[in-house]
Amino acid sequence: MEDRDWVILQTLHKHKNITKAAEELFISQPSLTKRLRDIENEFGVTIVKRGRRGVDFTPGGEFLAKSADQILLNMRKIKEQLSNMSIDEVAGTLRLGVSNYFTKYHLPRILKSFKEQYPKVEFQVITGWSREILNLVYKQEVHIGFLRGDYQWADKKYQLFEESFCIASKNDILLEDLPRLSRIDYRTESLFKGIIDNWWNENFEQPPLIGMVVDKVDTAKEMVMNGLGYAIMPRRILNDVHNVNIIDTKDCNGKPILRKTWMFYHEESLDLKMVKRFVELVESLDLSGTHK
Repeated sequence: MEDRDWVILQTLHKHKNITKAAEELFISQPSLTKRLRDIENEFGVTIVKRGRRGVDFTPGGEFLAKSADQILLNMRKIKEQLSNMSIDEVAGTLRLGVSNYFTKYHLPRILKSFKEQYPKVEFQVITGWSREILNLVYKQEVHIGFLRGDYQWADKKYQLFEESFCIASKNDILLEDLPRLSRIDYRTESLFKGIIDNWWNENFEQPPLIGMVVDKVDTAKEMVMNGLGYAIMPRRILNDVHNVNIIDTKDCNGKPILRKTWMFYHEESLDLKMVKRFVELVESLDLSGTHK
């Protein structure tokens, strides 16, 4: 078995589809199928069977696929530890999982600053929803995760900043008028949606009038700036906007509704110099102000 074979098993198990797995691996379907048969011959088991919508893993195939996750993780750790043995040099590939918002507004300057200090460190960045990032950190597929919201985490974490929510509109608005006005919604974290839904239910008896649903908060921001409705969004999104009306959201006790952004990681990851230096850099930065 070669390292590549374990990657094939891992990728095929993720997609349960030979076409999609071949596309991700940048190999042809016949080449993937042939390599899969070679692996089956080596272990003397049938790994997959053709299903109606893809492939189904046999019990032996499931065992090999789960073994692939651990074997590839151990191989990566071995390579990282060998690279880490250099007395003075900080080098290697730093693996980061980052929420979409943090990627746009904060990550570039953090990576630039770190790269200037440690030019031999490369980055592998995976972006997504916070719950997806949490899973990547938990499974040690990334060294560090940046995510938004109060998720349960038993290992090391550091609060980067907290943000309030507001109602934004190009036109003058009153809180009591919201149920009659067109609202712009957007795809977002389930935790954030839950916070907004709870706030709405505490203040209004009727559901909101959703005029449109867009792909992301930046699109909603543009719609608001063009007078197409109001939106409920993090106040930080509007730091560079001066021509919209804003009403801050508050809970039933009159306190601002806040959401925190965190850095999560496993303590054992600090054994790697590049991870330790990166954590120290992030903790030294003030990310609570306006973004440029």
